[in-house]
Amino acid sequence: MTLLPVCPELHAALTAVQLAAQLCQTVRRDRQATALRKPDQSPVTVADYGAQALIAAHLGETFPTDPLVGEEDASLLAADVLAQITDYVQLQRPQASPEAVAAWIQRGKGQPGDRFWTLDPIDGTKGYVRGDQYAIALALIVEGQVEVAAIAAPALDGPDGALFAAVRGQGAWQIQGDRVIALQVSDRQATAALRLESVEREHGYPAWQDAIATRAGLVTPARAVDSLVKYALIARGEADLYLRLVNPESDRRENIWDHAAGVLLLQEAGGCVSDQTGRSLDFGTGSKLFNNQGIAASNAACHAAVLAALRAQTPLLELV
Repeated sequence: MTLLPVCPELHAALTAVQLAAQLCQTVRRDRQATALRKPDQSPVTVADYGAQALIAAHLGETFPTDPLVGEEDASLLAADVLAQITDYVQLQRPQASPEAVAAWIQRGKGQPGDRFWTLDPIDGTKGYVRGDQYAIALALIVEGQVEVAAIAAPALDGPDGALFAAVRGQGAWQIQGDRVIALQVSDRQATAALRLESVEREHGYPAWQDAIATRAGLVTPARAVDSLVKYALIARGEADLYLRLVNPESDRRENIWDHAAGVLLLQEAGGCVSDQTGRSLDFGTGSKLFNNQGIAASNAACHAAVLAALRAQTPLLELV
């Protein structure tokens, strides 16, 4: 029987993302998953804030000295929105006040250091609002490396959702009730590989991604999936490649919370993750992957073919 390793950080992370998943699903069932707009015009819901509050509160009790680098910011919350968030948080923490909830959310504005947690309380907010896939992703980063990952995917695998975990050097797992299943990527080569892409086309460079997949030998059309559930699907062998490319002249860099947990899960399942130039991802540069451009995540078997295609075909020369 497969067992999870004895790792206090992993067990705290799994508890935290499960608490958040319960809140998110309650908000969705109540039909309160309406998107608000942040100052940068990206969507956010009361569930994003509530999930961050619950996770921050739990980590504050279990690892009080660890900073948390999360996506959401409570500083601009309107009083009525904070009241609604508090109502949902109180379903699990009945004594929570609006002031406490705001403080928990704001705890997610910690600074990256030698050891910290990074959180995306809802990765794939548009998918969440739409009723499709989303994920709650929490990772522990120590000296620039992701060491622990916990991912809840409440809309995957039926009404009970899916729960994933990974510890560096020890493996990756899916947890189904009392069952712990070790994850292993497929061995499909590029010509048989199954590719995933983001539902939101602006999250990558679709024309270049399609061209690279074709040059690498892929023939099956890409399947669109929201959130870092894509990493989990590759980790358990249902798919083989995910490209999130950017124009080489762009200064766009990825947020660490969008990838950290998924990267470790896939690597520990035997997969490979690099940037679009083939460099390993560097999680030691702050809240963004400043030393990397784009993402190439695969089952490892098709990675060399994809990187060769990337070196052979640049978008500036062939797609503009």
